[in-house]
Parts: sequence; C-alpha cells; structure tokens
Amino acid sequence: MIKEKEVTIYDIAEKLKVSIATVSRALKDDPVVNIKTRKKIFAMAEEMNYRSNSFARNLRNSRTETIGVIVPKLNSSFMSSVIAGIENIVNSAGYHLIISQSSEDVKKEIASAKTMFNNRVDGLLVSLAFDTADLSHFDIFSKKNIPVIFFDRVIDNPHYTNILIDNKKAAKQATEHLISQGCKRIVHITAASKLNVYEERLNGYKEALAAHKIKFDKNNVITGNLSFEDGEAAAQLILKMKPLPDGIFVANDNCAVGCMLALKQAGIRIPADIAFVGFNNDPVSKVVEPNLTTINYPGYEMGEVAAQTLINHLTGTSTIHATNTIILRWEFLIRASSQKNKKQGQKQKNE
Repeated sequence: MIKEKEVTIYDIAEKLKVSIATVSRALKDDPVVNIKTRKKIFAMAEEMNYRSNSFARNLRNSRTETIGVIVPKLNSSFMSSVIAGIENIVNSAGYHLIISQSSEDVKKEIASAKTMFNNRVDGLLVSLAFDTADLSHFDIFSKKNIPVIFFDRVIDNPHYTNILIDNKKAAKQATEHLISQGCKRIVHITAASKLNVYEERLNGYKEALAAHKIKFDKNNVITGNLSFEDGEAAAQLILKMKPLPDGIFVANDNCAVGCMLALKQAGIRIPADIAFVGFNNDPVSKVVEPNLTTINYPGYEMGEVAAQTLINHLTGTSTIHATNTIILRWEFLIRASSQKNKKQGQKQKNE
C-alpha cells in the first residue's frame, strides 16, 4: 500500500492562492486574518485532511501538552474512577493523557516510566505496584524538573508530593466498629506488600485492638494479593480456626466479597456468626448479600485533585512542594454485613 502524502500548510496555500503566513495564522485562529478568509482556510484544511503538527510545535516550546499516568491495574473499579477524575481535569485544561498499567510488577512500572520519559510527558501521575520498594526509576524526571505526583499507593519520599487518605485512621475506625458490635476475635486480611496503603491499614487495625485492650495475634492476619480468589482461599483458612473469628476486616472489597461468599457456602451466617467490613466502596459491595460495610475511598476526587495539582504547577498557578502530603476525606458506610447491633448510624464522614 502506498502511503498518502501528508498535507502541509504549503499545499493549502497553493490551493487557495494565499501566502503560507496567512494559512499559518488562520489555522491558529489569529484575528489578523479576516474571518471570511479564516473560514475558507479551515474548510480547505478539513477537505484536504490536514493534520496540525502540534507535536513538532510543542517540542519547540519544550511542551507536549501531555500528562502520563501509571497505575497498577486498569480493571479496578477504584482505579477506573481515579482515571475518570484525572481525565476530566486534564481534558478541560487542554492536555492529553498517556495511560499505562504496571500489572502489579515493578519491572513493568520501570519500563512504563522510561516510556513516559521518552514520550516527553510534561508531568506524571503514579500509583505504585505491589512490589515497588523505592522510587529511583523516577529520578530521571526529577533531574529534568518534570513534576511527578504519587497518589493512593505511595512511598514516603521528601522529593515528591503524595495524595491519599488517612488509611490508618480509616482502618482503626473500621476495626473499632466491629468491636462496637461485640467482636473480639477479629481477623485482618491484607496484602503482602510494604506499600503505605496496606501497612497503614494493618497499623490502624492493631491500634484499634490495643485501644480496646484486645491482644494482637499475628495468626489473625492473613496476607495475599487481595483478589476475589484470595478471599476464597482466606475463607478456607478461617474455617480451620478454633474458635472461629467473630469479625473480619478486609483491606479491599473484592477480596472481602470472595471471602464472604465462600463462608456463606460453608454455612456461616453473616453478620450473626462473623461480621464483615471491607475497604473502597466498590460496586460489588452493594451487590453482595448482605451488603458490605466499607470505607468510601473517593477515587474520582483523588484523580481530580492529583490532576489539578499537577496542572496548576505546569501553568504556574501554584508550585508543587516536595514535602506536600494532601489528605482527602473518606466516609465510613455501615451496611448489613457488620450490623450485629442494628441501632448504629449508616454513614460517618471523616477527614
């Protein structure tokens, strides 16, 4: 197949018998060119399938008007809502997005970071993979003064801004809710990761137990990848516990639902035998029966705040300070899965 020749402003100028400068100005909607001529040039450009070489022009201006996003996985309800929030702000500001997923693999995350750098993104938004232990692969951005903002899954580092919720406080509230329902043998299902998200949720769980003089038992912490299947596997371990736990706090909803369904199949009554609390407020939390008590993690808002913070920096509206940590509000949603004592309220706001 013969590749069709790319149409240039020279071709448009020749076709309309006007100067190249006139075509160039008209395509930029410059009022120096009268509106009748501008309309004629726009119509001809469309007819000839002209494509503006914005990439070359932006390179001359040291900008590509592109923002990169790296996330652990795209098939996550929470991450989809974050990306929707990012896209809303970015598109409104006239920027484009390049989105990549690490698939929970630090090697892929490193490769994605290099690709973003080579594509000359103006800034980068990142949520880290399970096995990311340091941020050295983002040094190439810092050396070129390209801003990087981390959200949700972060690593404490004095050179970057982080956007998240207070995971420890939210986890403490979730565990204390189970305690308020009379639970004393509470299992926590979490991820085998050193990332802030799961470490802080575990610490919040421990803090709640200590505050109520319940001894922490490491055997009551089950680690995995927090998938639906991990929830089913955790249920099999729980069924072997003697005595059975009376409460379970899971670090995400998907895993919580997998565990709940497997326990129900084994004859466990929820919440009468075991009360459940999840985390994220994924759509599945309102589909499973009984509906799952959970933390409403504001994904869309997190995406909007991350994107707006980055764009404000790029446009000079405000400057990113490396020591910034932006903490967002969350809501604790009490539903049937945890209500042994049904007199409690349904929603608690936090920040």
